[in-house]
Amino acid sequence: MKADKYSVNALICMLALIMGSSSCKKIITMTPPKAEKIEKTLSLHGHTRIDPYFWLNERENPAVLDYLKKENEYTDFMMKDTKELQEKLYNEIIGRIKQTDMSVPYKDNGYYYYTRYEEGKEYPVYCRKRDNLEAPEEVLLNVNEMAEGYDYYQVGGLSVSPDNKLLAFGVDTVSRRLYTLRIKNLETGEYLPDEICNTMGSPTWAADNKTLFYALKDVTTLRPYRIMRHALGMAGEKDVSVFEEEDETYSAYVYKTKSKEYVIIALVSTLSNEYRFLKADDPSGSFRLFHPRERELEYDIDHFEDRFYIRTNLEAKNFRLMETPVNNTSKNAWKEVIPHRDTVLLENFELFKDYMVLDERINGLTRFRVINMHKNSEYYIDMGEQAYTAWFSANPEFKTDQLRFGYSSMTTPTSTFDFSMKTKERTLLKQQEVVGGFNPEDYYAERLFATATDGSKIPISLVYRKGTKKDGSNPLFLYGYGSYGNTTDPYFSSVRLSLLDRGFIYAIAHVRGGQIMGRDWYEDGKLLKKTNTFTDFIACAEFLIKGGYTSEEKIMAYGGSAGGLLIGAVVNIRPDLFKGVIAAVPFVDVVTTMLDESIPLTTSEYDEWGNPNEKEYYDYMLSYSPYDNVEKKDYPNMLVTTGLHDSQVQYWEPAKWVAKLRDMKKDDNMLLLYTNMETGHSGASGRFEAHRETALEYAFLLKLMGIKE
Repeated sequence: MKADKYSVNALICMLALIMGSSSCKKIITMTPPKAEKIEKTLSLHGHTRIDPYFWLNERENPAVLDYLKKENEYTDFMMKDTKELQEKLYNEIIGRIKQTDMSVPYKDNGYYYYTRYEEGKEYPVYCRKRDNLEAPEEVLLNVNEMAEGYDYYQVGGLSVSPDNKLLAFGVDTVSRRLYTLRIKNLETGEYLPDEICNTMGSPTWAADNKTLFYALKDVTTLRPYRIMRHALGMAGEKDVSVFEEEDETYSAYVYKTKSKEYVIIALVSTLSNEYRFLKADDPSGSFRLFHPRERELEYDIDHFEDRFYIRTNLEAKNFRLMETPVNNTSKNAWKEVIPHRDTVLLENFELFKDYMVLDERINGLTRFRVINMHKNSEYYIDMGEQAYTAWFSANPEFKTDQLRFGYSSMTTPTSTFDFSMKTKERTLLKQQEVVGGFNPEDYYAERLFATATDGSKIPISLVYRKGTKKDGSNPLFLYGYGSYGNTTDPYFSSVRLSLLDRGFIYAIAHVRGGQIMGRDWYEDGKLLKKTNTFTDFIACAEFLIKGGYTSEEKIMAYGGSAGGLLIGAVVNIRPDLFKGVIAAVPFVDVVTTMLDESIPLTTSEYDEWGNPNEKEYYDYMLSYSPYDNVEKKDYPNMLVTTGLHDSQVQYWEPAKWVAKLRDMKKDDNMLLLYTNMETGHSGASGRFEAHRETALEYAFLLKLMGIKE
């Protein structure tokens, strides 16, 4: 027995039992790990911070790995009584997944492409059939075979050459999102010798079938910064740099327009964009500048016939649609097609030969607006529910009157539709099958509005089993994100049925920092208004308690990445409000991270969080940074998760946060840190294995509620 793992009381209890005493009723407990304190002085703007756990960022230090392993052992010990429950939850979750399954095929350049899964297998099989769905199947990649021998394996960015003979794709075996490009001859099944490391993983073919463009990443910051041109058969070091982005606040990407006539270089920052374009049949030519970057000018483009369409915030906070001739793309030549509207956010658009479809967000809901470009007529597609999410699916062809889109709600499994823009006929092609007798009629979804401290109305989406009483007796799981303008729409999850069927209510707080209510919603939750995100979440929790949906003893919260920042800030502000919280890969050491330009995403996100090298932003970020605001007080039960190879939020942020909480918190509530030593930001790569962590998280929630089955 290792004495340092057990408390003094536990040892006394064990001795008493050995001596034959039956009076000891204490439960043997494991002492939580304590990270060593090594003071690091951090000074800026005349202010000094002492960081005793700064050393945990030494990834190769054996003491760091030992600490993380001890935290895992402690988590395992504290959750030992839920092992059977975790296994039951895991089997429940994967048991709802149709093991032998296939996506809806879509047609592109003479082939039908689809993805299928085989029973018991973790990874997809990418396939196609020529001309029709009765043709023999061609397997492009069987990722199950490719992943053998790897703890993590991710394939991304599949790109077929215009002559349909070659497949280029990226492979990540570490979970750092550094992809190695490979090329497969689809006629012979052999791989070309070409291998290119440290890429974005989404290669783009020129029209000549022998030239590839790709984005190269900085191996330290993981920023895609250089666009390269690769000729088949040439060694990667001989590739030609066609563009290099020197501004560290921008990332560089490359893709092809829907028309396949142009290769596009996209240069993207938080508040502005810039594009360059090249005819796909002239791969050795020079890229032309579409319009030079301007501070706070955002735009994105697509090509159709003799013009480009531009979605832009030019004099339009909620964006408008414009067009310009291919031979004159300067802003001065842009002409308005769809005007700006104060109450409608233009999120996306899809072009066809005779139609244009706009993806608009109105009062928080996605609406598809179909416009006949020849008859000057239009209409909205009726979605049939009050709260839902919808999105454009694969629409690679111009010459069609069929729009393919995806649809889901909190009670409707993910569905794929073909919609005739001519006749308005809707055809359900596939709905996610939930194995095990799921009946949507057993559940009920609501949309509510909480009132924020400044009077803003914060939408809440929630779902629960019918018959649930609003008497405060229900456990409730509240999710939030609220950053980057990302909107968490009300969507279906077969996974969460394991909570709903045990009496939980599941709720999403659509806090500011997201974009569900338009561009102002995003701007009111970023930079020097970031704390609105946190107070909105608190307001939603208080509203649900007051409304009888739950109580302070039964409400729990979850957030991941930037949503983990939300959770960290909220438990500092209102540690009394929640029974327990889960913070997944949480961004919690805000000031230190944003001052370290070597860390991925730092410089590119100054426009999201602010640049702490400027005192105004330093002071503001310091006021809410979860790590910097840990105090000697009671905290709720907490489960914190991370991945050793995380490329987005480095593992040491949650590790430092937990170490500091352990040292300062005054309560006896659970504080658990789980580090997946094999993965990164997105967790495990397989479709089943990832749910091991879900089972751990759900078991944590159920344990707090005293639910053992």
